[in-house]
Amino acid sequence: MLHPVDNFLRLGDENAFAVLARANQLASEGKDIINLGIGQPDFKTPDHIVEAAIAALKAGEHGYTPAVGIPQLREVVAADLKTRHGATISPDRIMIMPGGKVTMYMAITLFGRPGVDILYPDPGFPIYRSMIEFTGARPVPVPLREENGFAFSADELLSLITKDTRLIIVNSPSNPTGGVTPKSEIDKLVKGLANFPDVAIMSDEIYSRMTFDGLEHQSLTSYPELEDRLILLNGWSKTYAMTGWRLGFSVWPKSLYDHVRKLAVNSYSCVNSAIQFAGIAAITGPQDAADAMMAEFDTRRKAVVAALNELPNVSCVMPKGAFYAFPNVSGTGFKAKELSSRLLEEAGVATIGGPDFGVYGEGYIRLSYANSLENILKAVERMGDFLESNRP
Repeated sequence: MLHPVDNFLRLGDENAFAVLARANQLASEGKDIINLGIGQPDFKTPDHIVEAAIAALKAGEHGYTPAVGIPQLREVVAADLKTRHGATISPDRIMIMPGGKVTMYMAITLFGRPGVDILYPDPGFPIYRSMIEFTGARPVPVPLREENGFAFSADELLSLITKDTRLIIVNSPSNPTGGVTPKSEIDKLVKGLANFPDVAIMSDEIYSRMTFDGLEHQSLTSYPELEDRLILLNGWSKTYAMTGWRLGFSVWPKSLYDHVRKLAVNSYSCVNSAIQFAGIAAITGPQDAADAMMAEFDTRRKAVVAALNELPNVSCVMPKGAFYAFPNVSGTGFKAKELSSRLLEEAGVATIGGPDFGVYGEGYIRLSYANSLENILKAVERMGDFLESNRP
């Protein structure tokens, strides 16, 4: 038998894809399934973005590109960060990535090792903890609490930093909760970090364009005092319905940039050429389709929360960002993962159990409202029928 190194025994998974596979299997067997599990927009990529990729291919953009991304795209990203966040970021600190996860992988790999603490949000994207454990570092969960609207508390986060802390991961707007951390808490965090100058911070802002109720996203790139230790994760997947294109970007401190470039050279070489030209078109082209998508998500958000709050023994706070609802199901008598599993198998509704997002996820399930309003309301109705038939 072949035995990989022990690190791989600690590597976790992303259960959303397992739920998707099971939902697809049930659908292939003839069962009517409504999928509220997977986190991707149900819209097509806007036409002008698709056309830009086709035009690039026809123009002969078929070869290798720089490992850090084509200069034109890095310049466009830098200009967009300036416009949106008032952040002055040199294109020489920006790297174009094949999606968002690669930035997580690189950041955690750069700092993770046995004896080191890495703080991460919980409930949070499962790959954070998976990669932390892969490196042998200690994963330290930062609780995101329902009573705070699933925003992090700067005081609580700062209290968890120790002499062994090397990296902090934050995510706002948040997956899986839809929570958005207000500027006041981010200000407090940045001020407190002055006491920990050797701690790096990775800000996952992949949902930065997805906020509601007039709430402005507060980017950590807006704080010049973090320049020497901030890693930004962002990309095109959610905003422009480009999940399958695998296009992201990150911002790095100058001291780390060449290390990250070498990781790119040693692994994926470069990002697909034509797709990078599509990325330029997405940022510089019309935003009508992205705005229309957000308006539809807002309609669905309000509808799904209202419907969930009508279910027996279920409550749901209004998410302020992303496209997820994270209802509290602790009163139903079910453990969250059991409920999620039975909803899929018996009611034909795919959701994700909260514990798949961390130790503080018990008592909750995640619903993605990246599905039609008709399907969402039908799914919640099915959930209600199931819960009425299985009251504690």
